Amino acid sequence: MKYFVVADVHGYYYELINALNEKGFNPKDENHKLIVCGDLMDRGPEAVQLQKYILELMEMDKVILIKGNHEDLILDLIINIGFYTFRFRDSHHYSNGTIDTCEQLVKMSDYDVMHNPLKFVTKMVNTPFIKTIIPAMKNYFETEHYIFVHGWIPCMVEKSVYPNNPKATKYKYNADWRSASEEQWEEARWFNGMELAHKHNIKEPGKTIVCGHWHCSWGWAHILQKYKEFPNKSRKNWEKAFEPYTEEGLVALDACTYYSGIINVLVVEDD
Repeated sequence: MKYFVVADVHGYYYELINALNEKGFNPKDENHKLIVCGDLMDRGPEAVQLQKYILELMEMDKVILIKGNHEDLILDLIINIGFYTFRFRDSHHYSNGTIDTCEQLVKMSDYDVMHNPLKFVTKMVNTPFIKTIIPAMKNYFETEHYIFVHGWIPCMVEKSVYPNNPKATKYKYNADWRSASEEQWEEARWFNGMELAHKHNIKEPGKTIVCGHWHCSWGWAHILQKYKEFPNKSRKNWEKAFEPYTEEGLVALDACTYYSGIINVLVVEDD
């Protein structure tokens, strides 16, 4: 099987289609399948088009969906909308684009949501995104040589191990991560996989973990010290900072599309 792997699409449908076309993805090819490593929505303006596209791929059995932290955020918003209406534009759901995504999907405005939260929730829970797409999402997907996640695999935590920094956290590999609880997976979706792999040596022996969540320019800037984390887009070759960050056992794909306009596509053939 040839897998076309993306992460953190964040509602940018046209950027996704262009990137997949450039790599030769063809949903009519029986050997092709798309993997989305979480954060399908939030921030981008094409939530409706993206929802329709993913539903079409699901109908064809051409997509594998990994759950991201933004999927957790959208569920939290729906459950707790009554609370968030009291601080609507100060809410992290507003700044993260979650509210905007929901408004696109249910065709409601800020005013409508604030003044009729029950109607908002009723319409939102009946969207295909909530009823069909999110329930189909996995915590991880594994092939013979690869593991696909959003942030990273769940791991164990050891606190206060750095004598000069008592608040620092040390992470330890957990060989039983596949059996982690849903709460542990929710935490793992917020991890910086590059940091855990490089600084804490948390990798899966014999396999490569492909992740999203944390913009890959972080690895180029803080590990390789080659590019700035958010380079000036007027500078030559600024886009190289958003190319996939790779090292042994790791591929990070999040190109921070909201800033860069780029969606990375990793193509692998594996069983």
